[in-house]
Amino acid sequence: MTNLTKTAPVAWVDTPTRSITAAGVQFAYRRLGSRDGMPIVLLNHWGANLDNFDPRIVDGLAAGRPVYALNYRGVGASGGEAPLTVKAMAEDIVAIIRALGLKQVDLLGFSLGGFVAQEIALSEPKLIRRVVLAGTGPAGGVGIEKVGAVSWPLIVKGILTFKDPKTYLFFTSTPNGRRAARTFLARLKERKDDRDKAVTPRVFLRQLKAITAWGKQPPQNLGAIDKPVLVANGDHDIMVPSENSGDMARRIPGADLVLYSDAGHGGIFQYHDQFLVRVTAFLAG
Repeated sequence: MTNLTKTAPVAWVDTPTRSITAAGVQFAYRRLGSRDGMPIVLLNHWGANLDNFDPRIVDGLAAGRPVYALNYRGVGASGGEAPLTVKAMAEDIVAIIRALGLKQVDLLGFSLGGFVAQEIALSEPKLIRRVVLAGTGPAGGVGIEKVGAVSWPLIVKGILTFKDPKTYLFFTSTPNGRRAARTFLARLKERKDDRDKAVTPRVFLRQLKAITAWGKQPPQNLGAIDKPVLVANGDHDIMVPSENSGDMARRIPGADLVLYSDAGHGGIFQYHDQFLVRVTAFLAG
């Protein structure tokens, strides 16, 4: 078995892909970091598999705690059909956490993962210690039901310009934004072996239906979240408009808010060094 102790750390790009059965489905995941400490579970964005987690952020978090990066049902090497609701995704993640034998965890949810993290914090509060909500928004939040309408033209632009659509979806068009996009996308290609299976168009579309439904559903009572929460985003997020971050921070008691300047949906990737300092301090509190 791979040695995951603090004295012999394994980098994210070398972390083996594992699988576990939960809720009747085989889920793909990766685990790295120390054996001791509060585990943190990472939940990713629309159309993302395990290879879309930022290596710098994962390795930074794993320096002091166990880290679990999970796939949703139907995504990458995970089995089953991608759910059509955020609630169903949350139920799957809770089942995986319990199947892994974890009694309590911290959650870091980015974008769609932030929707799922909110759902878990509300439905299974005893399972959660602290929550990080990045590049995300609340149920019924401003513009969330329009994610598809905003994204499709930029996805097409990416295809026509031979660039990853995240160049346009996650980052601003300024020199800083373009530079951050290039370095982030290069990081995602660092892993050469044991890469996850590509996300299929069917999964992509089913997840979009779940996102649209989340944007249209009635607001949740975020005041019921009694866990420490850190909200992070760029100040120019066009996918999940940045005003949603301020809205969540106001509605969740005691939540901290950080907005990165000249940054879009992928603000935590553009400012990964600063984000790691902030999130590490928050999780240590």
